Amino acid sequence: MPAGVDRIGALPDEILHHLLSFLPAEEAVRTCVLARRWRHVWKFTTGLRIVEHEDFPRSIQDVREFVDYLLILRGHEPLNTFEVELSDLSQDDAPYLNLWARFALLCKVRELTLCLFHNDFLCAKLDGLPIVSRNLTTLNLRGVGLQGGFLDFSRCPALEDIRMRHCQIDVDKISSLSLKRLSIVFCRSALDHRVTVSAPRLVSFTLDSFAGRTPLLESMPMLESAVVELGRACTDFCHNYRSRGFCAAKSAARCANCLAYNDESSNTVLLGAIYNAEHLQLISPLGMMIFARDLKSCPTFNKLKTLLLNGYWCVGPDFDALTCILKHSPLLEKLTLQLVSEEEVHKVEMKGSYSSTAKPTGISEHLKLISVKYNVVDDRVLQLLKFMCTFNIRKLTGNASHAFNFVYSLIFLNDSVLSEGERIDLMVDVPSLNYWKLWLHCGVTWMMLACCHILTMNIL
Repeated sequence: MPAGVDRIGALPDEILHHLLSFLPAEEAVRTCVLARRWRHVWKFTTGLRIVEHEDFPRSIQDVREFVDYLLILRGHEPLNTFEVELSDLSQDDAPYLNLWARFALLCKVRELTLCLFHNDFLCAKLDGLPIVSRNLTTLNLRGVGLQGGFLDFSRCPALEDIRMRHCQIDVDKISSLSLKRLSIVFCRSALDHRVTVSAPRLVSFTLDSFAGRTPLLESMPMLESAVVELGRACTDFCHNYRSRGFCAAKSAARCANCLAYNDESSNTVLLGAIYNAEHLQLISPLGMMIFARDLKSCPTFNKLKTLLLNGYWCVGPDFDALTCILKHSPLLEKLTLQLVSEEEVHKVEMKGSYSSTAKPTGISEHLKLISVKYNVVDDRVLQLLKFMCTFNIRKLTGNASHAFNFVYSLIFLNDSVLSEGERIDLMVDVPSLNYWKLWLHCGVTWMMLACCHILTMNIL
């Protein structure tokens, strides 16, 4: 092809419309000056991205004027995606954001993203009118205030994916009959009652660090995986907390939070809706009452295969919460006990499986792998390991990921699980060092290695 020929401009219109959808809207519009061929191409782009330019910041007033003219000149040509990413948008600008979103819906948008970044906790509130669209499949919301019937998606039959992050959710109910994936991360509610989530066709659900009263989940019979992590900003906290749980179960002098919870008509807030999942992560700070109260009406997790729990569930010496959920998980195959927070990097990981000869009463016969992650060997870890002795583990193998500055300490727990002549194998594979193989005989049930770097131990 001769030099100077516009090769990109020679592409079919459909491809050009798709390519321009990846550009910020201002840059897409600027292509109109390239040549006569490009004069109107931008009007038919399949996506609009209203984003701030880091090198050439513009005032919100300038952005508003540009977008208003853009939408007028573009008309109602169909859109696949419409994305707004702006910072420091005030409540005075909220009507414009609402107008742009409704315009995108008129253009039959399939994926709608409204993303606002703030330096404080003040959100620009969207109008409380329900969304009506037969085309919308994905909704991404960040840093916006939600009120009224905005999260009533009964008139969005194609909607399958909703992601909300750092949003103020002051609605009575989130409802959808078509929704398959729902993620609520670092959101909050100022309501004095629980936000209800009604999405019976969900297959994936995430609730992470919700501030305010924990949302009430309705039945999710098609659920496959769920992550529920209660943050410290959750107000469902027992003020009389002593070890783990729910003061109403222990004392007549109940705190205000537990008293209010005890008066609620629902048997469970979370567990009664997610029990059909195959994969679960349940994490809570100590003192939160939700899981403790839900366990009083614990459902049977008939499909659960993998389960991750944090230290909230591993409080000795009785380990009531852990025992309860294990006894109600008849098909469980893998259990992970995480005694460190997500922000920390665990230094030691131990994995194990049952002996094939005997298993504790009520625990899943399908359980093949138990993983325990922790930083230091303390009383909590020792109590947990002693509890795990009832799992009849026979062989431990481990490998260290760093070969220097190891400090080993051996911790022995006497136990009567092993009979005369039986033994546990502990194999430690340290890079650049010799392969160690230690035999522990009857009367010594556990040998632990504590090190100052990451150590992974696998129980076979």
